[in-house]
Amino acid sequence: MKHKWMGAALSLGLLFLTACGDSGAPSGGSNGENESADSNGEQVELRFAWWGEQTRHDYTLEVIEMYEKENPNVKINPEYANFDDYWKKIAPQAAANELPDIIQMDISYLAQYGEKGQLADLTAYTGDIIDTSAMNENSISGGKVGDKLYGFNLGENVVNFQYNPATLKKIGVEELPEDWTWDDYEEIALKAAEHDLFFDGGMRPEVFFGYYLRTKGESLFNEDGTALGYDDDQHFIDFFSMLQNLVLEGAAPAPDFKAQLKGYGDNPVVKGEGIGIWQWSNQFIALSEVSDEPLAMQHMPGPNREDGLYLKPSMYFSIAESSAHKEEAAKFIDFWVNNIEANKIILGDRGVPVSTEVLEAIKPELPEVKQKVFDYVAWAKDNSSPMDPPDPPGAAELYASLADVTEQMEFGRMSAEDAAKQFRSQAEGILK
Repeated sequence: MKHKWMGAALSLGLLFLTACGDSGAPSGGSNGENESADSNGEQVELRFAWWGEQTRHDYTLEVIEMYEKENPNVKINPEYANFDDYWKKIAPQAAANELPDIIQMDISYLAQYGEKGQLADLTAYTGDIIDTSAMNENSISGGKVGDKLYGFNLGENVVNFQYNPATLKKIGVEELPEDWTWDDYEEIALKAAEHDLFFDGGMRPEVFFGYYLRTKGESLFNEDGTALGYDDDQHFIDFFSMLQNLVLEGAAPAPDFKAQLKGYGDNPVVKGEGIGIWQWSNQFIALSEVSDEPLAMQHMPGPNREDGLYLKPSMYFSIAESSAHKEEAAKFIDFWVNNIEANKIILGDRGVPVSTEVLEAIKPELPEVKQKVFDYVAWAKDNSSPMDPPDPPGAAELYASLADVTEQMEFGRMSAEDAAKQFRSQAEGILK
């Protein structure tokens, strides 16, 4: 099979975009060089860093412009990069004590930067500067590491399978079973391969193996984040043997094929060369925007789906501990999560809003595809379990190790049994 699978890589001057996001503008000065807009009305400069796709870049810049018009003494300098490059830029900035004032933060890095004292505790800013009166406490506490609030939740997300029903019918399957299992998934995926189609593009290993473990009553990390949370490697072997087999049978693309991914526009799902994609609910919007045919969402396979599913903060905004202007940065976060007009531009791209007032105000104005996402997250609230604690320090390195052994399995260079042993050995070294 010759397919072209894309994630998003566009270039715009010095900005580079990928499937996870787009690329970075030149940095502003260090935090120590920014001028703050304080109670005296002095001119303010804040650096704001994020990752995202081109659509996200465009509306984020629009929201920044709106904020600057309402606060003419504030200037916000944007910095953005694709997901991988973003963290490569953040790391040296943190080492040099020059993190941006406002940092879009992922759960994989929250504890790592927070416990090193590089993120401010936002507790002092919530309820006063950041209005939380229309928010559930569980939504806010999702950004805590211990008793410190290092990230403010921007929206809620849940994993699912997003697919083209018309392409599914081409393999003789009218619809996916409502309560499908992993056996159903494997059987249908192999049917797709028989029709020279990918059923899916593979799974991001830490996300979906983490889901699988939860359905088994286990977790990826133990409670204190010092070791893996499962003792029986058979869980690893069963899950990754299945994925390895689907790649070898042509039901999912090999790593060298996935390395060519450039953007949703050339995604096999969009081009009719693949049936679906496993990803977070908020990403359904971007995928649908480039599809000529209506797409649908399906629940995760079971059994024990409710134990596996959880509502995850899609991402956070954090404030650098090194920022000289934490209060001004907190004011922008409040604007982002509570301003209804701003959220009519954002429209839930970073997850379903945590403010019930914002959610109720913007939902009637949403296009059908976004209403589907909001409805899906509402369904998940009643059909899921509490999320695990934020990832421990070292999680990003551990995920890189898991991605590496997954790639080796998909190339057929390593068995799932050997990969399980290697991953456990590497994980023990990283987490200890």
